[in-house]
Amino acid sequence: MANRPIEVDPKKYEQSRRRFLRNAGLTAASVPFMGGLIDVLTERGAAAQKYADSNHPMFATHPAYKFTFVNHVTTNPFFTATIYGLQDAATILGIPTPAWTGSANSLASDMITAINDAVAANVNGIATTLITPSAFNAPVDSALAKGIPVVAYNADEAGNNRMCYIGQNNITAGAAAANRIVASGLVSKGQIVAGIIATPGTGNIQPRIDGAKPIFLAAGYDFVEHGTTAVSAQEEPLLSQWYQGNKDVRFMYGVDSGDSAAIATVIAQYGAGKTYGSGWDVQKPTLQGVQAGHLIFSIDQQAYLQGFVPVIQLFLYNISAGLMKPCDTDTGLGYVTTATASAYLSEATRYEGSGSAETAYPPPKSI
Repeated sequence: MANRPIEVDPKKYEQSRRRFLRNAGLTAASVPFMGGLIDVLTERGAAAQKYADSNHPMFATHPAYKFTFVNHVTTNPFFTATIYGLQDAATILGIPTPAWTGSANSLASDMITAINDAVAANVNGIATTLITPSAFNAPVDSALAKGIPVVAYNADEAGNNRMCYIGQNNITAGAAAANRIVASGLVSKGQIVAGIIATPGTGNIQPRIDGAKPIFLAAGYDFVEHGTTAVSAQEEPLLSQWYQGNKDVRFMYGVDSGDSAAIATVIAQYGAGKTYGSGWDVQKPTLQGVQAGHLIFSIDQQAYLQGFVPVIQLFLYNISAGLMKPCDTDTGLGYVTTATASAYLSEATRYEGSGSAETAYPPPKSI
């Protein structure tokens, strides 16, 4: 979704900030500063556990802020890098590792329960994927009313009162991918392009179809959309079955990690030289498909940042008593091609989710 500016009513913001301070067990005191008065935090008692690096403190002594990430596919390997990102941010800031919860198979009801549980536990912040248009409005509003900041990551929906969105702009990314496919010259007018999607309608991947469809139609392609499943182990068998009855498809445009790997496998087995494809994300099977030429590209949306940045933003909101408001962050769009896939495959890396080692890598030879 397109990023939206954050507009705050000063009166409502101050009420929310005071509520946040009260719920956090903190109070504000006015002190002189440059000829005026500012509010600073004073701690009420010594009950809060303190975290700080005694040798090199980066921030003032602070409570052990507890954050919760609510995800729609908690076991999907795409989010391995996201988990590493939130872990690393927590380590840097000296806070407990955020909880990782939600749904294993994209059920909004499971996610809503997880958000409500986090609100009941009075956590210090929530990051969640907004995968449906309105189902999350009430639980998010409930958290905000209690003074708990909420940010969206990876998937966003217009109309939700979350404080910001951190992730790829899926509409514009979908359009950019479609333009690259058109520019490849591999598809002619009247030929079939299939948008392959695990869960049609969900806010994390449907916008990639929505952004691409007008580009394909304008190019004169016969565009169809095919849904597979959120269960990663079943995506390849289901796509293979569909392809057997639709061998006239010229191009398969994948918009999620599991289906991208499935497209590469199906093309390698049945469609090499007559069917082409593209992928999304940088899981190893997808990258191997790009390297082998079965996919003309895949897209890196930097999943690590989708875990790292929310923790930083929630932390800053807490430590500043709400003065540092979360801001929209586009984690970008990078194309992985046959020329660059080897860089992703040559070495396991924590930052792309292919390895767990906390390793410092040499700077790139070119940017």
